[in-house]
Amino acid sequence: MFRRATIEVPVGPVMIGGGREVVVQSMCDTDTNDIEASVAQVGRLREAGCRMVRLTTQRPREAESMRDIVRRVRAVWPDVALVADVHFQPAVALAMAGVVDKVRINPGNYGDPAGRQFTELVDKCREAGTAIRIGVNHGSLARRIVERWGDTPAGMVASAMEFLRVCRERGFDRVVVSMKASNVRVMVAAYRELVSAMDEEDMHFPLHLGVTEAGSGIDGRVRSAVGIGALLADGIGDTIRVSLTEPPENEIEVARAILQACGLDRSRAEFIACPGCGRTLFELSPVLERVKAATGHLPGVKIAVMGCIVNGPGEMADADYGYVGAGPGRVTLYRGREVVRREVPQDGALDALVELLRADGVWAERPE
Repeated sequence: MFRRATIEVPVGPVMIGGGREVVVQSMCDTDTNDIEASVAQVGRLREAGCRMVRLTTQRPREAESMRDIVRRVRAVWPDVALVADVHFQPAVALAMAGVVDKVRINPGNYGDPAGRQFTELVDKCREAGTAIRIGVNHGSLARRIVERWGDTPAGMVASAMEFLRVCRERGFDRVVVSMKASNVRVMVAAYRELVSAMDEEDMHFPLHLGVTEAGSGIDGRVRSAVGIGALLADGIGDTIRVSLTEPPENEIEVARAILQACGLDRSRAEFIACPGCGRTLFELSPVLERVKAATGHLPGVKIAVMGCIVNGPGEMADADYGYVGAGPGRVTLYRGREVVRREVPQDGALDALVELLRADGVWAERPE
């Protein structure tokens, strides 16, 4: 699958860009001054599969708390990168350089990007080895940007580019860029226009993708999948966050599912299944759930569960294995498009599938 070429940016123990796997990140919803709760949530996010965690750092008090959080997290989970999320107070961003692995700043909170506040941050981050995320938000562009460009994707791109130019002029390349909006069409357009603008100036910084304020439940998941997925399908994106109005631990599974749907993650089993129709030869939904329960722990295996011979094998696409209805109470098993066993009684078909996976060396026992 094509992916946009970028430089590689180290963010503490995590590498972003350079063709590496897309990094899943999230953000704590704890009070940063509650150090115990914040550290505990970082641990839960890591357990869920998150490698990069951002924490609100809005005042000097939170900056001091971040020092303790960083120290405690690094002692237990040294493979997790920590990010200070700073708005409105450039002095706090400056204080976090050399403490956290990355500082996220909003260009809308700065005046002239070539002025002292931003250039001082760039210089200190360069010396300390701290990365910067230039996080442009559709809803908080600087007044001077809005007056010239309007509240548009073009304005978002103009804001990002002027800060990127300063970074390049000062020899700083540990930069990641985001162009977030709650409107999916604005978000997608902004990233695509930014890629074109960077290409024109020979810039190859990695991109962090996300639909901000996506919401909760099905709405938040669909908005995130549409926006993030559209860009990943274009080969754009090096790290993602699914922003849900739910406990942040819930974001990780959704992010992984988006990456897997785009062919960028094989850390768990993947299942293809037809929706069912009048030709379906068994109760598709419960059968699919049983197959998932038995094989869902196998990383990188793609299994198709199809209700009839019309949808399998032809519609199984690139599945590794197929479980296909062949007649009332009968199942045919496939390896790719090759028939392995015909007319297996349905009561024993799942066991037969597991036997096939064992024979192929694909099977592993479910971890305790």
